[in-house]
Amino acid sequence: MNMPLNTTLTRTEARWTRWAAPAAGAWSLGYGALGLWWSRGGPGFPFGEGDVPDARAESLLGSATAAGTAPAIAVLGAAGALLALLLALVRPRGALRAVVLAPAWAVAFTLAALVPDGRVLLALAYAPIALIGAPWGWPDVDYFEVALPWPVLNMLVCLAGGVLWGAAALAFQRRTRGACEGCGRVEGRAAGWASPASAGRWGRRAAYVAFVVPLLYAVVRWAWALGVPLLISEREVEGLHRSGLVWGGAALATLAVLGGILSLGLTQRWGEVWPRWVVGLAGRRVPPAFPVGFASLVTLVLASAGAMMVRITDWGDPAAWLVNPMAYWPLWAVALGVATLGYHLRRRGGCRRCGSP
Repeated sequence: MNMPLNTTLTRTEARWTRWAAPAAGAWSLGYGALGLWWSRGGPGFPFGEGDVPDARAESLLGSATAAGTAPAIAVLGAAGALLALLLALVRPRGALRAVVLAPAWAVAFTLAALVPDGRVLLALAYAPIALIGAPWGWPDVDYFEVALPWPVLNMLVCLAGGVLWGAAALAFQRRTRGACEGCGRVEGRAAGWASPASAGRWGRRAAYVAFVVPLLYAVVRWAWALGVPLLISEREVEGLHRSGLVWGGAALATLAVLGGILSLGLTQRWGEVWPRWVVGLAGRRVPPAFPVGFASLVTLVLASAGAMMVRITDWGDPAAWLVNPMAYWPLWAVALGVATLGYHLRRRGGCRRCGSP
């Protein structure tokens, strides 16, 4: 492969591939140490018996106990550290490569999408609402006590661990298939579906889906705010109005629609060049890392909420999910993730590390 002239930039771009596996291993050791602490009676066990009672039915670990689960966390943490060491040091081929790579991706998916639940989405979505309403004392609750108690903060810690493991798995996958660690392209191999033209086509379709799905959710929440008993009874709507929760739901729905509109930016010119109404940035190029990073974070949060909906929805009863807009959150997460990938592939340009155009 051709080496770039700008070696300083190359080192910067490739740095994450070197620290990803050690960082994932360090995270696993640290969380494993927490498991050992909880197994020895230490306070703060965040799952099951240590979680908020009303949320246990929606959690993957809702029935967990410190005595039964914490030792497993300690063992898995140690095993994760060993796996991370393999990711950093070995370059296996064939079946042995799959034996190392598959559990790495499984750990990333479990930590990022299965351990967290919908409370992460609510905490992040209600954060701007609480910030804007703080000067007027609305909503009349302590945001950190209600939306970010320790069990939810722990989910964010697990989500961060999932991101580290995903980076470690991706770096190992690229390195062991002979691809450029910076961009993932293989010298002499056609881009195919990953070409800018192809990514523009399937990315556009995914972005439209990511725009439509939150509209379904928003229509229901706005209907409730207007007193329309859409999908629920009039008594339930009246109860939401008495408690004031209906307005929080309407605000959340509005944010969801804004997110859907931003999804379209992954396929529009205003997603590449700041529009005229953005003071101070109008006409300048949008750094690709900004929308990719933000959309990737939202995708992960939606994935955890979507996985929760998969667990709690009665899929054998069509009435339980056909009219429930939240049942489509998994589709929303997948669509946004695909649209984000398409945007990245379309705008990444040439690789300064390997020289690929």
